[in-house]
Amino acid sequence: MTALAPTLQACFTDRLTQQRNASPHTIAGYRDTWRMLLAYAAARTGTAPSMMDLDDIDASLVAAFLDHLERDRGNSIRTRNIRLAAIHSLFRYAALIHPEHAQSISRVLAIPPKRFDRALVSYLTDDEVDALLAACDQTTWTGRRDHAMLLIAVQTGLRISELIGLTPADLHLGTGAHVVCHGKGRKERATPLTAGTRVVLRDWLSEHLVEPNAPLFPSRQGRSLSRDAIERRISHYALLATERCPSLNDKTVTAHVLIHTTAMRLLHAGVDTIVIALWLGHVSIETTQIYLHADMTLKEKALERT
Repeated sequence: MTALAPTLQACFTDRLTQQRNASPHTIAGYRDTWRMLLAYAAARTGTAPSMMDLDDIDASLVAAFLDHLERDRGNSIRTRNIRLAAIHSLFRYAALIHPEHAQSISRVLAIPPKRFDRALVSYLTDDEVDALLAACDQTTWTGRRDHAMLLIAVQTGLRISELIGLTPADLHLGTGAHVVCHGKGRKERATPLTAGTRVVLRDWLSEHLVEPNAPLFPSRQGRSLSRDAIERRISHYALLATERCPSLNDKTVTAHVLIHTTAMRLLHAGVDTIVIALWLGHVSIETTQIYLHADMTLKEKALERT
């Protein structure tokens, strides 16, 4: 048996699962990366994955694979860099247990992430948010579910994975109303709810009587909504909302745009960027600085002062 197969298995079972206690989302991302890389390597070299050694996955093959992701699969540079991080993770682990492959491993680890231009973030104005929420037909069960889901998304800035994971037990609608979620990097945070959002969620809970740990926003079959299903619902309502607010025609509305919208609303309300970072669960305050660059209102006020 070659060194690659047991190293790959140990990286997932020992390093990621036991030592790092990585989330299922992280493990799935690393798994998909290596599935694609091994399939690409097999097609390129004619060697079955079970017969490959660490030296077969050399720097030139990894570089060609990364180019393949961008050129043939249409992946963005961000996605390319995420795939490279998954490859680097295994090779850093392999460097500890297979020093005999040190030269080949070091060359792979020397491949740098690719630089990319950071576009200004897109977000919705208050009128566009109102139009999006009004597009939900609240005479139907699905419309009421989606209205509550979009409202909490815009008000709290929860990620799509956090929306999927919400349960009735995560809502606290009494004094000091807030929602608790388990976010990126296994971080738990509590986000306050406005009076209007609290009323909508209380009405939804009174209609949606389920177990405390069941999905808060389920499908018709009672299962958790998928990421694609939520993105489709958002796109559907954004299209309907263009009749009321034509400016939405110029924007691609996604779950991530709703997060940006939350951040920009907080910024316009005078909330400090450190608080915004805590609100959104950002690891670094630098992540929140993108909203300062995107906010033309603050720049115009600065110009007026000068």
